Amino acid sequence: MSENHPTNPSTEVGHAHGAGELVHPERFADPGVPAHKHRLTDTDPKAAKRAERIIILLFGISALGTIGTLVAYFAVRPDGTTPGVRTSTILLGIGLAVSLLGIGFAAIHWAKALMSNHEYIDERHPIESSPEVREVAVVALQQGVEDSGIARRGVLKGAMVGALALFPLTVAVPLISSVGGDWNVSKFRHTLWKKGVRLATDPEGRPLKAADLTVGSVAHIIPDVPASFRQSEEWISEKAKAIVLLVRLNPEDIRSEQRKGASYDGIVAYSKVCTHVGCPVALYEQQTHHLLCPCHQSTFDIADGAKVVFGPARRPLPQLPITVDDEGYLVAEDDFSEPVGPSYWERLK
Repeated sequence: MSENHPTNPSTEVGHAHGAGELVHPERFADPGVPAHKHRLTDTDPKAAKRAERIIILLFGISALGTIGTLVAYFAVRPDGTTPGVRTSTILLGIGLAVSLLGIGFAAIHWAKALMSNHEYIDERHPIESSPEVREVAVVALQQGVEDSGIARRGVLKGAMVGALALFPLTVAVPLISSVGGDWNVSKFRHTLWKKGVRLATDPEGRPLKAADLTVGSVAHIIPDVPASFRQSEEWISEKAKAIVLLVRLNPEDIRSEQRKGASYDGIVAYSKVCTHVGCPVALYEQQTHHLLCPCHQSTFDIADGAKVVFGPARRPLPQLPITVDDEGYLVAEDDFSEPVGPSYWERLK
């Protein structure tokens, strides 16, 4: 018994020439352009006017977002504390988001509601079009401008130009205001670390003893400074330079150090500031003793003086020489072995 199956006309163009041999079509039928469906704004002038007002409102919201960003930039300056920096960053982010989203939503709504949505077929040719065809293309572009309605919608055009003209101020004003700022790079040569400063956990600020660390353990470290200093305006910038990653290895696993005797009983301390562009290096792989920077995958071997084993960084992470005091607390013996962070123009490498 046999079954009859429907034949697909797009694939069958003739009978088989031989056993197992099928004849493939040379081309498929052009489905054409579907019938154009008019939008409400195409047939109802009130709907078109309503859409225009919505777009103007969105451009206005964008302009307010730009103004709000500038106000936040000048009125809510970071005061050096974590809450102050967080508040300033959030307000700037909200202002920028409102400014950009207003422009984006306005452009999308304009395109969907008011601009021409007719479908056009443009035959593509491998050679340059003739002058006549290019003239037709110019006419089509001019017709597109006319269909957008920008020429006869003065308020809409003004709202768009105003929003687009104001938005660059969100970038230009901070850049211009930073001209003449503090460019003293020599401050990167020294941090809060000096002889006798205890190593404290971040963010608690609890001093750490060598006995608190087991082999393979990792701790995020900051200098043990008075609580009053941690509330000052200097703390954020100074802490950013002084952050350390502390790891305890088996002493026999340490192959080299940047300074002889810089570690203590297998405990090594290296700057967390990547020497590529300054991202925090804090992803530790215990089996290989590798530290990974999550930004650009620079990899450092802390068992071998934090030398670069992969990635764009050009120099090792600076090492903090450490020892213990009379009470068993881990303390710094000196500042870092060299300036922390990325290379800059005063450095030779």
